[in-house]
Amino acid sequence: MPQQRYRVIQWMTGDVGQVGLRHFADNPVFDLVGVLVHDPEKVGKDAGDIVGIEPTGVVTTDDVEAMIALDADCVFYTPVIMDVDTVCRLLRSGKNVVTTSGFFHPAPDFRADGDRIRAACRDGQSSFHAGGIHPGYAGDILPLTLARLANRIDRVVVYEVVNVLSDAPLDHIDWMGFGKEKDAFLGAPTLLGLGVPFFAQSMHMVAEGLGHTIDEVTAELEVATAAAEIPHQLGSIAPGTVAAQHHVWTGWSQGRPLVVFHAIYTTGGPENLDPPWDWGKTRYRIVIEGVPATELTLAGVDGPDGTLNHPGYTWTAMSVVNAIPQVCDASPGWLTHFDLGLLSPRGLVRQRP
Repeated sequence: MPQQRYRVIQWMTGDVGQVGLRHFADNPVFDLVGVLVHDPEKVGKDAGDIVGIEPTGVVTTDDVEAMIALDADCVFYTPVIMDVDTVCRLLRSGKNVVTTSGFFHPAPDFRADGDRIRAACRDGQSSFHAGGIHPGYAGDILPLTLARLANRIDRVVVYEVVNVLSDAPLDHIDWMGFGKEKDAFLGAPTLLGLGVPFFAQSMHMVAEGLGHTIDEVTAELEVATAAAEIPHQLGSIAPGTVAAQHHVWTGWSQGRPLVVFHAIYTTGGPENLDPPWDWGKTRYRIVIEGVPATELTLAGVDGPDGTLNHPGYTWTAMSVVNAIPQVCDASPGWLTHFDLGLLSPRGLVRQRP
């Protein structure tokens, strides 16, 4: 069947952006018309060269003004941190924006910037949508999907478990404070801790979907240290320093914990840790405490050699990319997951390369 095509711009080409770029080049629903890069060494190259695919005919640029002026239906915006001014300029230019780096639910922490985004959508008659894997999918869409099977819900609990050594870029070791002295780590802000307002969006979304509100979000943190030296490709984690961290964020509603998130990031199994935490392999585990007690696990599939291929960046990108047709076809405004409803991804069933 003939399908409508959408002209898209890829904004930045980091780990998530590269997933989008490859997909746009391969999916017949999309026409890749522009690629914005930040690294000077990537400027002026065919976009395909950046991600190791056949030439696309699209030459990369770092010219923001040229990209804002370009005719396109949608921008896939993937910097780690959203620049709200830039996103609003894109929206006012008439382009829809989907992103993995911003606000996906109107939680109180983002009220002011949310108002700016809504105003830009009105000015440009465009739409904005954000998501990801967590927050933006595993901690909100999946729990609410699972809730449809429940008779009564007492609590929603989400576990994110990540083995950083095997399933994340090694630069996360330093970013996340692994190898620090325990007291120094616990006494300073942490990368995950600074992200609580973003994760709290998921809590607000779950509560809203269940007809409640989150009144307060509290945080707890505990760590395990390295029982012995833990070597890795960039060096090693010294014995006695932080080798695993367990964050617990609780969304309280009417005096009780309604939504609880566990974020467990580790650099090894129980044999490497003191105390010997054993959280298992990298995965998302969603638990409905209530009647009936129910759980759902989202994980990559082990390869033939038994190793796990964790598709975290692909999940992050595709959860948003697959919304582009509906976002482009929708009425203007900030579109939440509730607004879009059940997606109908297009162009996914196609011939293998």
